[in-house]
Amino acid sequence: MSPDRQVAVRFVLAVALISATAIYVHGRGHDDPSPPHQDVMNFPRQIGEWQGGPDLPFDAETLKVLGPGEFMERDYETPGQPLVDLYLAYFPSQRTGDTIHSPRHCLPGAGWEFAQESEMQLREPSGQPITVNFYVIANGNDRQVVLYWYQAHGRVVASEYQAKFYQMWDAMRLNRTDGSLVRVMTAVAPGETLEHARDRAVGFAEQLLPLLGTYIPN
Repeated sequence: MSPDRQVAVRFVLAVALISATAIYVHGRGHDDPSPPHQDVMNFPRQIGEWQGGPDLPFDAETLKVLGPGEFMERDYETPGQPLVDLYLAYFPSQRTGDTIHSPRHCLPGAGWEFAQESEMQLREPSGQPITVNFYVIANGNDRQVVLYWYQAHGRVVASEYQAKFYQMWDAMRLNRTDGSLVRVMTAVAPGETLEHARDRAVGFAEQLLPLLGTYIPN
């Protein structure tokens, strides 16, 4: 099958899956009994050796696009290292069209382009591997490393299509459509290797993992 045809097939499947999910969750009632959890805006400012700064503001237009939910973005710093940006988004319900916006569609802009994309594994404290998205975005000579994943009901997935499937599956099983996006970004500093920047993002993300369950309900 040619690459163009593969893209077309994936697009049709994605549209069909998203449409089926939307039809189902809209027709299944409107109660989303998500368990109690801490608001993501209260996420710890101390993550290992990393100290969080002030929360970055969201303008009215961005909040309108995101829809109802809980959102937090802040920079974390530690001496001698470039900043790490953390973005958390939690949607208590995705029944009314308020769905998670993939960074794959939101990050490009202001001259940034995707230079590299793949999946990679992080390690939970138990040693269990989880698969996340790994991207490198570039704007001229500037580069940033991006890790992100979808998390809901104790499950972590990299694929947007998988996340949509599980959303429909959990709507049937649990009558829940809540879900979240976790994104970690860091700049590749001048003279720094891409691998070193990647390792910084991975190290931060792996320290982040055990803290998420309090803010993203299982």
